[in-house]
Amino acid sequence: MHLPGVVLLLAVAGCSSTDTAAVPVPSPPPQEAKLCQALHRQLPKTLSGLDRRDTDPDSELTADWGDAAIVLRCGVPRPANMSDPNALAVEADGVNWMVEQRDSGPRFTTTYRKTYVQVTMSTKFSHDTTPLADLAAPVKKTVPSSL
Repeated sequence: MHLPGVVLLLAVAGCSSTDTAAVPVPSPPPQEAKLCQALHRQLPKTLSGLDRRDTDPDSELTADWGDAAIVLRCGVPRPANMSDPNALAVEADGVNWMVEQRDSGPRFTTTYRKTYVQVTMSTKFSHDTTPLADLAAPVKKTVPSSL
């Protein structure tokens, strides 16, 4: 066995992971984690023409489409801006989302749901909420309203 060959193989394998995106995993309470796991099973394989990819670390609380062009995290903490009466919001197919405009692209967080689902999009989607409409049915089906 040639150790340098094994080391080279491991180094190449570790550096060639283009099928995953690094996504921080939330730590929701167990009840919310169960909702997120149900949501994870209902998420589409493609979103706005982008293929779904694995996240790193692999988690049922996260999803990624198109090399982190769209990233979903379920079970995130309640955003501080949610208490701001002037916070921007949109509705997409029956799901309400708080909007945060950022230089790297918009971030949307569900409102009035039993757990918070956050969707971050690249600047390509700065004026396009189509992905939210495509996520509405899975969110409604798996994350009940808190109203």
